Amino acid sequence: MTGALEHIRILDLSRVLAGPYCSMILGDLGAEVIKVEAPGGSDETRRWGPPFQEGVSAYYLCANRNKKSITLDLKSQEGITQIKNLVKNSDVIINNFRTGTMERFGLDYDTLSSINSGLIYCSITGFGETGPLKDMPGYDFIIQAMSGLMSITGDKETGPQKMGLAISDILTGMYACIGIQGALIERNQSGKGQKLDIALYDAAVSALVNVGSNYLMSGQIPFQLGNHHANIVPYQTFCAKDGEMVIAVGNDKQFQALCDIIQKPDLKTDPRFTTNPDRVKHRDKLIPVLQELFLQKEANEWMDECKARGIPCGPIQNIAEVANDAQLNARNMFIDLSHPTAGIINMIGSPLKLSRTPVSYRHHPPDPGEHNQAILNENPTN
Repeated sequence: MTGALEHIRILDLSRVLAGPYCSMILGDLGAEVIKVEAPGGSDETRRWGPPFQEGVSAYYLCANRNKKSITLDLKSQEGITQIKNLVKNSDVIINNFRTGTMERFGLDYDTLSSINSGLIYCSITGFGETGPLKDMPGYDFIIQAMSGLMSITGDKETGPQKMGLAISDILTGMYACIGIQGALIERNQSGKGQKLDIALYDAAVSALVNVGSNYLMSGQIPFQLGNHHANIVPYQTFCAKDGEMVIAVGNDKQFQALCDIIQKPDLKTDPRFTTNPDRVKHRDKLIPVLQELFLQKEANEWMDECKARGIPCGPIQNIAEVANDAQLNARNMFIDLSHPTAGIINMIGSPLKLSRTPVSYRHHPPDPGEHNQAILNENPTN
């Protein structure tokens, strides 16, 4: 079995998270990914920590497996010439420099596509290459604030909150990956490459999904609901006798089953709660009743009953509990790789499960310039 993208070569000039996360997904799918950094290693995440393992950053490791590493000085003519030479035999080039930087290097799309007309050129920036903010740098925290994501995260007590990880970067990396694969498929028909202009700001706003749609339809600015849902009730955390749990009632049939579990059949026929729109309208009346009842038993007791009746529910796990979760381990979501500097490293695996062309873990996250000799000797400049 071979990887779905084993015939594809990616030249990855990106750093930090969005670009490297994109190229790691492509690498997991079998693509040859060549990570390009300045001499010494210019990806900032190499120095973001602790934690470090034998001097290697956990942050860097999380997004850079299945890659080879070369170091080039893009401020020198030699480095630019080497990039142009590598482009001849590459399918995709990814960068996340600020708008205009690749043009200053002489590595703009027009120049590189004249060398390789089938090249997919993916540019990842904070705000995109058009519009009044195109020259601004984009960092995930800023994007979360500006995109509206923070305005709907948290509750009235906490005020706006960012998510616990760089969600804008992750979303952007995934969109870039989707766009690249779409362009590769289209190239099979046209024989031509194209340029992708992917922005963190755009990706974050796209993640507003139903909450954004709620505003566009109603004109009402959404407020922070904490662990509640804007459009579904009851769909939130509840406190049981021994701690919190999540109950996610997705339809009226599930609500009726929940009423049976809590032994409150009268709620099924109460006109305020009969349908989901009714429950959303009268959530302030329903939720206190449910919360009082849930305090009578431990969380596992309630969840066992809910599972038996087909009501979605789950515990709130910390990361240690996640790492030891039997379901995730059965699906190989945690892997070990051998690293020449850090030793055995533990990583989160890929969620992509392909039957004929499964993902593979062929290369550890590389040290800076680890593959200079092999790659640059294979691709000598004229």
